[in-house]
Amino acid sequence: MQTVVRTPQSVFMMPQRMLVPLFQRPYVWNEELQWEPLWRDLERVTQRTLDDMHTPPEPHFLGAVVVQAMAVQVGDLAENIIIDGQQRLTTLQLLLDALHAEAMLVGADAAAKRLLPLIQNDEAFCSHPEDRFKVWPTNRDRPAFNDVMAATPPVDYDMLDYAHTRLVQAHAYFAHTAREFIHRAGEEQCIARATALERAARDQIQMVVIQLSADENAQEIFETLNARGALLTAADLIKNFVFQRLLETGADVEAAYNAYWREFETTFWEQDVTSGRLTFNRTSLFLNHWLIARTGSDVLAREVFARFKHYADFECGIPMFELLQQLARASRVYREIVEASESKVESATRRDLFAYRMKVLESDITKIILLWLYDPEQQRARPISDVVLDRCLDLLETWLVRRTLVRATPKGLNKVFVDLIGVLNAADRQRADEVLHQFIYGLKGETVYMPDDMEVRTELHATPTYKRFSRGRLRMILEAIEDHVRGYHAGTRPRTESRVAKYSLSIEHLMPQQWKVAWSAPDDGDEERRAVRIHQLGNLTLITQSLNSSVSNGAWSGVNGKVHAIQKYSMMVMTNDVVTKHADAWADADIDGRTERMIDIILAIWSVPAGYASTRFEARVASTTYIEVMDLINAGLLLAGQRLYPVVKAYHDVEAYLTHDGRIQIGDQLFNTPSGAGQHLRKRATNGWGFWAVDEDRRKTLRALREVFRKRILLGDLASLEDD
Repeated sequence: MQTVVRTPQSVFMMPQRMLVPLFQRPYVWNEELQWEPLWRDLERVTQRTLDDMHTPPEPHFLGAVVVQAMAVQVGDLAENIIIDGQQRLTTLQLLLDALHAEAMLVGADAAAKRLLPLIQNDEAFCSHPEDRFKVWPTNRDRPAFNDVMAATPPVDYDMLDYAHTRLVQAHAYFAHTAREFIHRAGEEQCIARATALERAARDQIQMVVIQLSADENAQEIFETLNARGALLTAADLIKNFVFQRLLETGADVEAAYNAYWREFETTFWEQDVTSGRLTFNRTSLFLNHWLIARTGSDVLAREVFARFKHYADFECGIPMFELLQQLARASRVYREIVEASESKVESATRRDLFAYRMKVLESDITKIILLWLYDPEQQRARPISDVVLDRCLDLLETWLVRRTLVRATPKGLNKVFVDLIGVLNAADRQRADEVLHQFIYGLKGETVYMPDDMEVRTELHATPTYKRFSRGRLRMILEAIEDHVRGYHAGTRPRTESRVAKYSLSIEHLMPQQWKVAWSAPDDGDEERRAVRIHQLGNLTLITQSLNSSVSNGAWSGVNGKVHAIQKYSMMVMTNDVVTKHADAWADADIDGRTERMIDIILAIWSVPAGYASTRFEARVASTTYIEVMDLINAGLLLAGQRLYPVVKAYHDVEAYLTHDGRIQIGDQLFNTPSGAGQHLRKRATNGWGFWAVDEDRRKTLRALREVFRKRILLGDLASLEDD
């Protein structure tokens, strides 16, 4: 057995075939747990190279693989069986092939040529078509692997036969993220950035490769490597390091433990918590956030111990005992923030309210800014005033809430917060609000910009809000509106006794979702438009769960009506005008008017400077995730009852029709999505947006109409959609 640390360059360069045995599981890695973390690490290493060409970046460690050599005839293609690590090796092949394609597309020919030997064996070693692949998956995965690895760039992933498989999706993910990275700095930088990415992928990813000879017991080694055991967390490693150092100095280790570390071994700190899409030990997550706040550098979860050790030895400049004290004081601030974010009682401070709203937005990374702003050591040395602190939180909250309201992607924000710490560290601490304002309003790009009033208004006016936001986020927005009408405005004293309770109330539709039970039809007869309107802001309020249950689908007026119950039991100021001015009826036009008023309040709560206008970015609306057939119907691009035509000749005689709720009807069967309807016909995965056309000539597909919708969203001109 030979164990060596290798890069993709050294693993894949020689002609070989690495075979996944039939008994191993198929490819199961996904974007959330594996592709995105791998890409983030690769991007981080590449960016460090671009930022500092003279300092070699720290490599990314991908884990261990075990392979066993197979006996072959002299001159034949070398063959290895993958005993462990087939997911890693397969993913690397998909990544390298995607990078090769993207390098070719921007003219980075040298980079593409260096990647080619890592994904294809030379023709002289290939006796069979599959011999060209360095990795050959298990039987179940081979068709999909061949489908995407043999595709000619630029790849139309939607049209591949195995577009639904994870192998194809992984290739598409890496191609998309690589393309975005390569083009991020403009066309003139594409070749340089593609080359840097290629070099990082070849040389800065490392694996431990355990090479077995043909006669070694592979199963025994596999079981030993995968033996179950309790893994040490970053907190465990740091604790051992800190107290070992204290012991060397002759300190009273037991007293130090009881005073400053014992708290970390209570239930609160030992709990596993979710941050982003991953789960961490809370102490380890705090240490991660604290290190970023202290150093202003990106610290990945797997790097926490190494980074802490370097900070303690070479950067902080204080004895270990004092560092331990500082850590304990910062942890108390961190705990206060966490507990405030989870509390149902009224927020006592602006910081508490910010912590709650960030928890609802799932923006855990904001804790590093809070640790920087409220750092006990810095607040003693150069304190930031309460007024400045509140302004900082107002700025951050406005930025993040507005991005949530327009459904901008949260990807990439982690790096922005790390950069922000660096900017704050370099500036006058007591002018943090001015520095933060300049930083946020100077951000450009789809992943970071501040949306302006027009974009927020357009999005909220056109969106069935109840359907498009999680209940927690929508409730938080309604709570903020209620607080505002109660007189809680930034920089002023409130006019009522308390804010609304957090986490406690239910979202109620004033005009019920099942309105046909006790309500008349809309005056204009447009039931489809009402189906959207009832989910908009103007038709929503907050009430208790018990009141919600009692009035849910009831009539509006009368002694048992909804308006009477709200007048009698609800304390929500936001519905005062509804129950006083509209006691007799609540109509569609009333919803529209209240929607506009509520949007005005939202823009006042999370306000931007007068005259501010953001640049819209097409990439924000490029995702099909947020566009449904119902959106096109609501915009007038499609009509309920309209016929759809399959573009594939074999199905030209199939009759399909749109229903009023955006589904597709074929015969007596209903399908929720175009792809579901297409798959029903073809008996295989089908991208329905390209499969269905809206004209008999089959030239105008649903995909084309979707692009029209996207374009109009970008222009903020939903009213003119019907003109296209």
